[in-house]
Amino acid sequence: MSTPVLATTAGREGWEAIVADPAGAVIASDFDGTLSPLVEDPAMSRAAEGALDAMARLARSVNQVAIVTGRPALVATELSGVTGHPGLGRLVVLGHYGLERWEAATGSVTSDPVPSGVAVAREQLPAVLQAAGLPDAFVEDKESSLAVHTRRLADPAGALETLRAPLTELAESVELRLEPGNLVLELRPPGIDKGVAIRRLVESTGARSVLYAGDDLGDLAAFRALGELRADGLYAVLVAARSSGAAELVDAADIVVDDPIGVVTVLTALADALAARA
Repeated sequence: MSTPVLATTAGREGWEAIVADPAGAVIASDFDGTLSPLVEDPAMSRAAEGALDAMARLARSVNQVAIVTGRPALVATELSGVTGHPGLGRLVVLGHYGLERWEAATGSVTSDPVPSGVAVAREQLPAVLQAAGLPDAFVEDKESSLAVHTRRLADPAGALETLRAPLTELAESVELRLEPGNLVLELRPPGIDKGVAIRRLVESTGARSVLYAGDDLGDLAAFRALGELRADGLYAVLVAARSSGAAELVDAADIVVDDPIGVVTVLTALADALAARA
């Protein structure tokens, strides 16, 4: 398979660095919208065809493969189907934006403490939605954060705007922050995002190069962190899927694809390049 179109010099250098020195590389990806097609019911998410096989092929050569998600680590592990998948015995899943870490090698999860504000917000959220006239907005309880989805409502975009102010007020009152996404507003602890998660992963592995794939606004933090680490000598390839329509993420990417199948194509092309080098 041919090399994907790399729109930037930094991206081309990152790709070449991974191929030249796979032992120093980390391959990390978001799950929903990146390795898995977006679906109306989050509980129905499944990995795209070929996604896990591509990650497993990469795992033969690189330092670390990882999934970085806003989901609880065990939920993402179950939905993605990574448990017991051949070749993914060293995979890590960073759940709750890095608050949790699941390791395939042990099957165990470690976690930082969840701020008390999440529990308070959980209690107050139904009344806030009722007062906004949107009691049927779907709340995804991620344990360490609360995501309010409007995708199932009659006017998803309008509902999102209606909820933005009251949910911002609720978040601030309990020392959380409001993070927007694709028809979702998430109340999340401060200091927890995919940028922090990626920085920790780079530090713990001693990575010299990283490929990161994402699709939504939550992945911007990872893109920005890797952009800053490039200035310190890290090589990186930033891959954006258009699944969520996050224009800012697409603009910042080195490789742009339409959907998770496109992400699988990129990962497969990299695995082919590493196999050819061996």
